[in-house]
Amino acid sequence: MYKKIFTAIIVALLAVATPQNSFATKIENTEKTTNNSTEAEKARSTVLLNRLNEIKAMDKSTLSSTEKKELRTELKSLKKEMKKSTQGVYLSVGAIIIIILLLILLL
Repeated sequence: MYKKIFTAIIVALLAVATPQNSFATKIENTEKTTNNSTEAEKARSTVLLNRLNEIKAMDKSTLSSTEKKELRTELKSLKKEMKKSTQGVYLSVGAIIIIILLLILLL
């Protein structure tokens, strides 16, 4: 009985915790880049932030529905591009809970 429960728990943990191998290559590639590329990325991010602030400051009540739709699509694309340019590790709540449980069990 306990062996079946134990194997079911192990299978569930292995199904949830899949390895992600793309982040390690990003770190190595960013360390090898020159200062020019990082300066270009910073300049691009400031341009994107300025455009986001311009859109937020606009008076949207005078716009037509098609113009509002175009603004929404532009905002979505700007936000996606900003997410791609930021580098960092993001952990979901589920991943944090699993890590905490594993630490409790192992320690």
